[in-house]
Amino acid sequence: MIHANEDYLKLPGSYLFSTIAKKVAAFSEKNPDKKIIRLGIGDVTQPLCPAVIEAIHKATDEMADAATFRGYAPDLGYAFLRDTIAEKVFRPLGTDITADEIFISDGAKSDSANIQEIFTHDTKVAVCDPVYPVYVDTNVMAGRTGTYDEATGTWSNVIYMPCTAANGYSPELPGEVPDLIYLCFPNNPTGATISRAQLQEWVDYANKNHAVIVYDAAYEAYISEEGIPHSIFECEGARTCAIELRSFSKNAGFTGTRLGYTVIPKDLVDADGVSLHALWARRHGTKFNGAPYIIQRAGEAVYSEEGQRQTREQIAYYMNNAKTIKEGLADAGYTVSGGVNAPYIWLKTPDGMSSWDFFDYLLEKANVVGTPGSGFGASGEGYFRLTAFGSYENSVEAMKRIKAL
Repeated sequence: MIHANEDYLKLPGSYLFSTIAKKVAAFSEKNPDKKIIRLGIGDVTQPLCPAVIEAIHKATDEMADAATFRGYAPDLGYAFLRDTIAEKVFRPLGTDITADEIFISDGAKSDSANIQEIFTHDTKVAVCDPVYPVYVDTNVMAGRTGTYDEATGTWSNVIYMPCTAANGYSPELPGEVPDLIYLCFPNNPTGATISRAQLQEWVDYANKNHAVIVYDAAYEAYISEEGIPHSIFECEGARTCAIELRSFSKNAGFTGTRLGYTVIPKDLVDADGVSLHALWARRHGTKFNGAPYIIQRAGEAVYSEEGQRQTREQIAYYMNNAKTIKEGLADAGYTVSGGVNAPYIWLKTPDGMSSWDFFDYLLEKANVVGTPGSGFGASGEGYFRLTAFGSYENSVEAMKRIKAL
């Protein structure tokens, strides 16, 4: 007789954004005349840039010709895209990442969820708090997180690193040594960043303690200030302790076309000298059939001269929204952070209101959707996330509604 995986059954309720979607759908059904402004999920709204569209059309035409038709993609991804990434992304940063250390995938979410598979069942995990839920949930599914405490929203075997206003939303090195450390900067959900010197401390800590850092750099394209690293591989020694996740979703609007990649240096080995690069290659080749040729050609076009100019314009559009939202909230008397090097604005809920109560309040009174901070972890309680991925007009209107409350 078959039984469901008990580790999956430990997960509380549904995934955060599924819960939000259900609440919004129920409200819309009861209030069909209300125009809802959605600043919750981090989905882009601007269309793919012209250089990308042109590349998609060209690649589609190739697929109609028997001489240029493409089937399954190579395990690592097509050389034209990996070579381009190594040359256009990592070489300008002064790193020595090579094309064969880059694994093309269908997105950073999938990779962040699947990377834990190459580590043992008893791996000790450390995460920032608040945290992108996928990091924790997938380790729950792997059976390494212990028991769940509903009162605190924490797992007994997970090391939580609080990121609060007191420490500038930047985690402190944990006293209890983990095996696997998840870091995301610029951060989702707080929008916070850390300096290159701060990141170097993490690299040194990981190397000293034989830990591995999974570094989520999905929002690096939004960095506007000097001294903030775009890649963990800008730090000395990162090749022996770090894995980096990258995404085309936020930097080029590929949320509906799906493309990303993971970087695992060949120098990265476990305590027994086993190559994690080789393990991921084995996992990737077994469980993934490759991102479509058409989409990989689209990804290549992102790094063309026109593609770079056009995607920078899109990022500037979203960051203007972020400025509009952040300044609007501050004018309305809210305590806010983020929104400078990331498309997320992190605000303190008013009058001691819980984050879910504030979600309901904004939805019902202003018809604006955001994300409750507690959905990202215990340290997110009392906070709320808004995204800059809507239209400028909706960003302005949302601030107008909130100020009127």
